[in-house]
Amino acid sequence: MAIDFTPDVMVCGAGCAGIAAALQAARRGAKTLLVERAGFSGGIITTVGLPFFDGIARKHDKKIVHRGIGLEFLVKMGVCKASDDTVYAHNPVIRNIERFKILLDELITAEPNLRVLYHSFVADTVTKGNRVDEVLVANKGGIQRFRPKTVIDCTGDADVAARSGVPCETSPELMPLTLHFRIGHVQNNPELRQRCREVLVKAHEEGKLKNFYGPGVSFMFANDEVYLHAIRVKANPLDPEDLTRAEMQGRIDAWTMYELWKEKVPGFENSYYIQSGPYIGIRESRRILGQYILTEEDIKNEKKFPDAVATGNWYLDLHPNYATVGSANVKPGGLGGLDGYQPDHYDIPYRSLLPRKIDNLLVAGRCHSATRLAQSSSRVTVTAMAMGQAAGMAAALASEKQKNVQEMDGVKVREALDQIHAGPFAG
Repeated sequence: MAIDFTPDVMVCGAGCAGIAAALQAARRGAKTLLVERAGFSGGIITTVGLPFFDGIARKHDKKIVHRGIGLEFLVKMGVCKASDDTVYAHNPVIRNIERFKILLDELITAEPNLRVLYHSFVADTVTKGNRVDEVLVANKGGIQRFRPKTVIDCTGDADVAARSGVPCETSPELMPLTLHFRIGHVQNNPELRQRCREVLVKAHEEGKLKNFYGPGVSFMFANDEVYLHAIRVKANPLDPEDLTRAEMQGRIDAWTMYELWKEKVPGFENSYYIQSGPYIGIRESRRILGQYILTEEDIKNEKKFPDAVATGNWYLDLHPNYATVGSANVKPGGLGGLDGYQPDHYDIPYRSLLPRKIDNLLVAGRCHSATRLAQSSSRVTVTAMAMGQAAGMAAALASEKQKNVQEMDGVKVREALDQIHAGPFAG
């Protein structure tokens, strides 16, 4: 089944980077097609159930560093006002993930230049010379072929880039995958979190639970409902068999935790298991080797780039592939007792979104060009949105000027973002 729509810009993946890229490209006037494997947009926020807007603000003073589409989402979800300079936390949360799905659908359908295909998976690409000539998409219509002028890879795994011959790298050891889940009718009490951890430590020692972290136990959606960060599954998300195993293991581990707590932790006596996220969360897989590789030294030195198009501020956040039983004070979402450097804020250059070898491709989100340790900071939700918005702007500008994105001056992209108050944080 063919669709009579030849896009100026095709965005692959409607996660944090992809939804921002698609909205920005369409708002700039480019005919834009957005394709997404799930039945909704939002990426890790909606497919995994992580409600945090990590990277929207500096940690020490909560000053907002990204005033673009990421802030727009928070404003429309009622978390803050557009005029606010600060937010209540450096990683504020939205209180209703289902409402966020609807918000993104509303924003998509409000744009006359934007079309979306859910339940659609990028299957392959066809290249000619140094260009992506066709993107093949598998869905209920079969295999559909699109010939966009510019492609933005926001798949998280650099699928489009890898299938187009772009040099990529994958670390020998990958951060663990995490399934998020929720339990209802839990009565909070001062000892609940510590008792939850003690039960998991004992289960780990008895061989009932191979791996876990934290756990992070939060009452953020309702006063009697807990949201859990606790699952760690070692897996290769680029291997379909291993990814399948990880999904199954994550569900088993989550249910095991629930049953243990219901039996042993006061407050869980009348609890019930609500749900886990539709997908297990992936922290890293491929990273492109781009025109510039962002490094941890750049982050630590807060290096400035003339072609900066986004701002990062999350700490260096490598999750280990082992249970965090050795430290009673381990961060629920952190380094397992290791110190993670916390920057004030840092620049992400346009060149780190530009792959080598292919002229009409941009890559935004956690698979952009960065070292493994640098990516452990730049991978988070709002930073990905900022990169996506920059990619969408660059692609639309390229369409206007009838150029390849590789020919675009990153300084000009930055200036265009600054004009709509979405450029990198000036300090």
